Order: sequence, then structure tokens, then C-alpha cells
Amino acid sequence: MKRLISVVAGVASMVLLAAPHAAQAQDREFGGEIELVDPDVLRVCADPNNMPFSNQAEEGFEQAVARFLAEKLGRKSVSYAYFPQATGFVRMTLGANVCDLIISYPQGDELVQNTNAYYRTAYALVYPSGGELDGVESLSDPKLKDKRVGIIAGTPPGSYLARAGLMGRAKAYQLMIDTRVDNSAKAMIDDLASGEIDAAVLWGPMAGYYAKQAERDYTVVPLHKEAGGAAMAFRITMGVRPADQEWKRTLNRAIAQHQDEINEILLSYGVPLLDEEDRPILSKTGQAPQEALGPDGGTAPAAGEAQ
Repeated sequence: MKRLISVVAGVASMVLLAAPHAAQAQDREFGGEIELVDPDVLRVCADPNNMPFSNQAEEGFEQAVARFLAEKLGRKSVSYAYFPQATGFVRMTLGANVCDLIISYPQGDELVQNTNAYYRTAYALVYPSGGELDGVESLSDPKLKDKRVGIIAGTPPGSYLARAGLMGRAKAYQLMIDTRVDNSAKAMIDDLASGEIDAAVLWGPMAGYYAKQAERDYTVVPLHKEAGGAAMAFRITMGVRPADQEWKRTLNRAIAQHQDEINEILLSYGVPLLDEEDRPILSKTGQAPQEALGPDGGTAPAAGEAQ
């Protein structure tokens, strides 16, 4: 049976939640520090409502990866410490010792210790398939002139939209939101379906997932050809505490040994994967999408479907 930890406000509450796990933690020392990693339960830090990454119904690809890793690492179960992935997320989860692993974290962020990257993706352009934008691979393409493009405010693609002269007609969506009540990515794809905007620019995993969930066919183009500005493609790692050196090495070995299987999980959610040469990584199996299965093997509802 999976155990669920809901992270709530108040340090005292988190200490109480962490106490049972701390007693079972691995008693390893590295550099004079003890690694507080549960040897029996894979304790994952997650957002309660941030698809396609995670939600409390355990339908996200981070949770599919967690279940896969738990099996390969010999963990008896998976538990989650939920907190909105905004300011304070690391401090209230990994830093409070109520979980041992953040499944997705940008490489190079100093708030956590990064594992090796397990996928690479980019911001992506989404537009209706079979229309006048077919063939567009860059925000500088003349076909986008006079089109209204959706953009998350404050994200790297904004500078390229401005350079292409598209910002005047662009529709901006909020970056900092409470994922429990709002979803800018889904709102953008809904506006694309209604004709409110002609194209959408989103972080790759969100672009691919919501385009795949939509009733209409959309083309998702990773924007790795943009040049002379902010980076658009990023490596994503897993995040652990700085003291957890052996835990990091364990995860690195698992990533290296099972990269192909992890890729299949990500691809099943529509995540546009890129190798280091910006070439797309495609499925090697052709099997049915894994997002169709919930945590217990049953059919999981589609995004927005009643639970």
C-alpha cells in the first residue's frame, strides 16, 4: 500500500511527519554527514496538481518514473510529500526531510544536489496540424507574421518573440501561479482550440502533453533552432540533498542502466526529447502509451476528466 504525506504549513507539522521515516533512514556517513534516505520506501517530493509532472491521483510522468525506480531499486513502496512547486518547494519538502527525491530538477540549480541528467528537452511551439503554419520550426519564420502567439510571461522564448516582432500581438499567460487552482498551459491550449490564439509556446513537457490530450491534432516543434539569445533547451536531473552522496550515486547507476525505459515513459506523455545534438529521441518499442495506466494498473482519466 502506498503511503501519502501531505506537506502543510508549519515546521512543527513537518517535523512530526518526518519523524517515523527518520528512524528508518539509512545510517550512512559521507564527509561526516548522515544520509537520511529511507531504505524501504521511495519518498518523493511532488506538486499535488501539476500535470504532466505529478498530481495527487499519481497520474504524472514523475510518478510513473518513481514507480519504475522503486521497483528497480528494491523499494517496497512509494510515498509522496506534496507541496506546490513554487517558492519554498525545496525547503518545505527535501530540505525538511519529509522526502528524499525530487524527480525533475534543472541541471545546475544550487538548491539541490543534481544527479546526472535523465532527459533533455526544450521550449516548444504548438500549432494546428494541416494548417497554414505547417513547416514552421522557428519563431522567426515569416509564416508567424501577424499571428497571435501565446507565451508564458517571463520565460526565455519571450526575447525571441520580441525580436521577431510578434510581441505586440502576443497573449501573455501568468508564470507564477498556484497550481492547485490555475493552469496556464492548459488555458493556452484551450485558447488555441478556440481560435483565441494561432500558436502557443510552452515548456516542452507541457506542450507535448496538453497537445496530446487535446481533441484536435497539433504539431509540437521543439524550438532548438533559435540562436543569439537565451537558452531554449535544458537538461533535467533528479534532485537530492547535498549530503546524500551515496544516494546520488545509486540514482546515477539506475539512470544509466535504464535510460531507454525512462525515455519510453517520458515519450508516452508526449515529452519532446532531444539528444545532445538536438536530434529528436523516438520510441524504440511502439507500445501503447503508459500514461493510460494509473498507479494501480487501472485506466487513468484524461486531463480535466472527472475523477
